Amino acid sequence: KGKVNLFGLNEFDHIGYLVTRYIFNSIKVDIVVINDTFIDFNYIIYVFWHYSIHGKFNGTIKPRNVKLVINGRSISIFQEQAPANIKGVVLVLNMPWSARAHLKGGAKMAIISASSYAPMFVMCVNSLKIISNASRITNCLAPLAKDTHDNFCILEGLIPRVHAITATRTVDCLTRKLWHDGCGAAQDIIPASTDTANAVSNIISELNRKLTGIAFIVPTPNMSFVNLTYHLEKAAKYDIKKVLVKLASEGPLKGILSYTKDQVVSYDLNSDIHSSTFNPGFIFWYYGEFRYSNRVVDFMVYVASKELGP
Repeated sequence: KGKVNLFGLNEFDHIGYLVTRYIFNSIKVDIVVINDTFIDFNYIIYVFWHYSIHGKFNGTIKPRNVKLVINGRSISIFQEQAPANIKGVVLVLNMPWSARAHLKGGAKMAIISASSYAPMFVMCVNSLKIISNASRITNCLAPLAKDTHDNFCILEGLIPRVHAITATRTVDCLTRKLWHDGCGAAQDIIPASTDTANAVSNIISELNRKLTGIAFIVPTPNMSFVNLTYHLEKAAKYDIKKVLVKLASEGPLKGILSYTKDQVVSYDLNSDIHSSTFNPGFIFWYYGEFRYSNRVVDFMVYVASKELGP
């Protein structure tokens, strides 16, 4: 009890191998299948083992026939283009276009690591066969917005977001979208579009049309932060708001939100597992993929206990 048995992973991308790492660090989930049609078996071993920001995997990994053995636990590896052919998986993490195929193959539920393709869920905020674990920034911001709205009632808010370099913004390249999206992120601060406000409103309906978001990509390889600036119905001093955030981090949002008074910089919070870390100035640090991967595994455990039964 407490483990998700027969979990499958479709597409071994950035989120996929961070989720797999966390699974083997937490032992909350039994992963039995990895399917990816585009990655060679030996390359799966390589990308799982090597990670420039978070370091090498602290464990053992070796091939055995068509299986991958991590810390002595065996995982079947597939390159199946038709996910419905993969049997024996109860819960699967995948991309939107393959979710229904896994259900046809016998999976009871599919979790999507994206925000706009299925009903969204954020841990500690709201409670389907195909369901989204929302986005990285939504997992950071929604618990904070809910806590603030419950205590003071948000009338309107601005969400400035400063984000680390992304996979699609690294060096100068051509782009069919905004021209400045093609500028190299290693040497530029790039204005970016964001649907953060809409995503939070999808989770907390009372905030619909009350929030606006702006974003910037900055030259750092890891960590991002968001600031929630708002107009409240109930007046609140800054010190009172800090106390409430601290109480939330020790109570209903424990494990999701952390609180620090230290004058930290981005690298100080590398590999932190919380969705958000509060810092004076009402700055909330987050890093999309690593922290989000932890929430994905937490969500698997939650879904298995509430939706799939014992």
